[in-house]
Amino acid sequence: MAACAPRVQDFEPGLQAPAIVDDALVTEDGRRLPLAVWPAEGKPRAVLLALHGFNMYRRYFDEPAAWWASQGITTYAYDQRGFGATPERGIWGGAPAMAADARAMLRLLARRHPGRPLYLLGDSMGAAVAILAATGPAEPDLAGVILVAPGLWGGESMHPFFRAALWLSAHTMPWNTDTGAGLRRRPSDNIEMLRALGRDPLVIRRTRIDAVYGVTNLMGDAYAAATGLRPATLVLYGERDEIVPEGPVRRAVARLPARPRTLFYPDGWHMLLRDLQAKVVWRDVAAWIADPAAPPPSGLGR
Repeated sequence: MAACAPRVQDFEPGLQAPAIVDDALVTEDGRRLPLAVWPAEGKPRAVLLALHGFNMYRRYFDEPAAWWASQGITTYAYDQRGFGATPERGIWGGAPAMAADARAMLRLLARRHPGRPLYLLGDSMGAAVAILAATGPAEPDLAGVILVAPGLWGGESMHPFFRAALWLSAHTMPWNTDTGAGLRRRPSDNIEMLRALGRDPLVIRRTRIDAVYGVTNLMGDAYAAATGLRPATLVLYGERDEIVPEGPVRRAVARLPARPRTLFYPDGWHMLLRDLQAKVVWRDVAAWIADPAAPPPSGLGR
């Protein structure tokens, strides 16, 4: 029975003070999460913490972060637990631990860049982590939250049949892995980029079923927590997204306490920051950081 239980990494909060050491975030339970930084050209006008999506890692943001650096934005990204070059790669990190890591990193960045507005960006699964990190009893002081192709398809937003089937799989064969190829879903129109990710040894291509179960629960928790998201929010979604359905995204946006700026891209896929039209999205993000009330350069605001 123990062998059939979904695996989740251990998390022991409060063992030590989190810190940025060399090229890693050292968490409160001593985990080293590899960290990348793209410093702004000149004095930064804003600081951005970017959280990657499921099976990705920090280098997913190489291209957008380099472009944002040219616009005066310093970007940080680390490998979230269970992904990239972290310990226990492939084992689900757990929503409480992942949200705690993001909150710790935000506090560290606020001390490292005093007086600079601090933004939190989450891509796909990272958007769910961002919502949990930005809500709750210890809310960080944020100038804004950016949700890119937000992974909010779980919990009450997912059909009960799918939830039940996933629970059964995760509690009978949690070690089983799948590539997802049988679903025949395209995440992007940028084929060259997808091939490069396929060759990247730090991108997970065979996913444990209990990790899928874990991310689904994370998305459900974030969907429920969206009612407490108070900072100014930008929501970006591609209307050709074949990974996250549009319905749960629209319902989650409607649950936000303050009306967010929402941009729906007719030619956008799930990997909005890496699609062929990605630079359109990069510009909208930078423009919103500069002035949340101004019309986006893409003209797609709703």
